[in-house]
Amino acid sequence: MAHPHLHLESRCVHGGQHPDPVTGAVMPAIATSSTFIQESPGVHKGFEYSRSHNATRFAFERSIANLESSGLSEEQERTCGGFAFASGLAAISTCLELLDTGDTLVSMDDVYGGTHRLFSKVRQRSAGLAPVYVDLTNPALFEAALQKKKPAMVWVETPTNPTLKVVDLAAIATIAKKHGIISVCDNTFATPMLQRPLEMGFDIVMHSVTKYLGGHSDVVGGALVTNRADLAEKLRFLQNAIGGVMGPFDAYLALRGVKTLAVRMQRHCESGMHIAQWLEKHPKVERVVYPGLASHAQHAVAKKQMQLAGKPAFGGMITIFIRGGLAESRRFLENVHMFALAESLGGVESLIEHPAIMTHASVPAESRKALGISDNLVRLSVGIEHQQDLINDLEKALAHV
Repeated sequence: MAHPHLHLESRCVHGGQHPDPVTGAVMPAIATSSTFIQESPGVHKGFEYSRSHNATRFAFERSIANLESSGLSEEQERTCGGFAFASGLAAISTCLELLDTGDTLVSMDDVYGGTHRLFSKVRQRSAGLAPVYVDLTNPALFEAALQKKKPAMVWVETPTNPTLKVVDLAAIATIAKKHGIISVCDNTFATPMLQRPLEMGFDIVMHSVTKYLGGHSDVVGGALVTNRADLAEKLRFLQNAIGGVMGPFDAYLALRGVKTLAVRMQRHCESGMHIAQWLEKHPKVERVVYPGLASHAQHAVAKKQMQLAGKPAFGGMITIFIRGGLAESRRFLENVHMFALAESLGGVESLIEHPAIMTHASVPAESRKALGISDNLVRLSVGIEHQQDLINDLEKALAHV
């Protein structure tokens, strides 16, 4: 059920979904069976083994494929080009299996610490992957990297984690297509509500479902979506062959989360902008990085590329630089209350963390320094609480800096 005519907000609820053919249930049942009976060897109802086929996972996969505008029908590809995994890193790991031993991968320089760790500390050793880190906010640097050695894949994250750089997706996709390079975008921070990389020319979109898609800090998962039938066929094989699939309970929670994504993202964006503007005026804050602020280096690109219901919208992630160093950052973080000091992001509750010590500790210190991930950098994930309550919490904590 493609629902191509529906607005994105309605597709969150209905996209790719079917009522249960037996009971008419509007939500799919949690299909826990690990195996399925066959009438005769090889004769079955389309389900053999739950790693390969699971109705609950299929429902979530069709939903996210619809939101990311894969354009593939169920007749072309069973889950319309959507694939769900046990974690975001499981999704990335499976995507990397599209590459051969020794292939070069051009990656955005500022990416999630776990992504950097997987590229440089695991696959570089185990598969001879050659990651090259480039500031892809400048497409000319991507072109320059291609002159040295043609990569098999380009990996983009936008907005980036944690410095919130914004990459011009259409520009990078155009270069990648010209050179025959598989293009992948981690769309976790923006979600398909704000930007849909496939529509801008990308081949594959990746999500940490744990974050905004799930939205309630109660599920861990990952997803890949492609609009290319050839890549969908390969990813279908790899998902089954490697086996890092999302379980049925997690798929159920993820699908439930997606149904409220539109209304949650509207609140995240409204509060994110309001709080970023407030922080920019605070004397204890040295600098604020938020794509919606005119001071952001790629504000013009973000304004063009990130849209919610046809209007610019910039998400719920804010990065700030506290005046001082590690001691001041610690005092600030030890005195927040409504903002929970915890890793992860994208939940209904507001979270706050220190990337250099927490989420990006695995990134080498010299790399963190080059990227600007300093000891006074703090990352905020603005939830859906009342804006003034969140500002009051930050105000009280900043008084300790």
